Amino acid sequence: MNERNLASSVVTEVKKAIVGKDPVLVKALAAILARGHILLEDIPGVGKTTMALAFAKALNLQFSRVQFTPDVMPSDITGFSILNKATGKMEYQPGAVMCNLFLADELNRATSRTQSALLEAMEEGQVTVDGISHPVPQPFMVIATQNPVGASGTQKLPDSQLDRFLLRLSMGYPSEAEELELLRRRQYGHTMGGVEQVVDQASLEQMRQAADKVHVSEEIMQYIIRLVNATRKHPQLLQGASPRATLAVTAVSRAVAFLRARDYVVPEDVQTIWVDAVAHRLLLVPGAERTVSAQEIAHAALRSVDAPRIR
Repeated sequence: MNERNLASSVVTEVKKAIVGKDPVLVKALAAILARGHILLEDIPGVGKTTMALAFAKALNLQFSRVQFTPDVMPSDITGFSILNKATGKMEYQPGAVMCNLFLADELNRATSRTQSALLEAMEEGQVTVDGISHPVPQPFMVIATQNPVGASGTQKLPDSQLDRFLLRLSMGYPSEAEELELLRRRQYGHTMGGVEQVVDQASLEQMRQAADKVHVSEEIMQYIIRLVNATRKHPQLLQGASPRATLAVTAVSRAVAFLRARDYVVPEDVQTIWVDAVAHRLLLVPGAERTVSAQEIAHAALRSVDAPRIR
């Protein structure tokens, strides 16, 4: 089975657990293929955690989950050192982040110190405990969920941490037909029982390498840069999209093109993930949130920049 067929099989398996959210599943898989982290922001109960579990099972990834609360400590995430009385030496005890897929459930209920404990692992692929660096297993990715800011017990994630997430996705409510199908499935047991492993870690790496080889033309690169510059010039933004955002949009556009069975990126690939890849990186000027959202500004940038014609 070639790499694109494998990717299609992964989505098919995850759909056994998640009803009617195919565009979100494709974007999530694109982020995984682009070696990025995902932030799922939505109200409780719409399937955020279930989606993460389903991807871990379909991709055969070592999985770890932490339900974040204010009493979760940084050492719970990174690990800690303990004295081995037999040897007289300090030994490292791995934390929850030492896995392939780390689910940070309701991350914005944790304290700022605990939230920041994830940053090194997400950006550098390692954690440092007592001055010693410990690499996280590879592949490694974080899927974090957060409830909308303002919900009970939540606090806003810092800009530096938001910028580490490749995509911010929202699942939303199901339609009536989708919710009916969900009820039908639950009558016959837990939906996760139907999800099966379809790839191993070697196959995942092959898919990632295939996505890396997707061609991005000069015209598409210029198009992405014009979109990014449109956010930097917006009067209601204190901070536009950074160069990291430019790289993120390019990487995930490659993955989307790969999943659409093409070996080159077209403007529609960029447009598909533009808002999800950029809006959470934009910082509004004080007071602007009363009249406009970052998502609306990202959409406006998309409308203001002409897309190239790819022959």
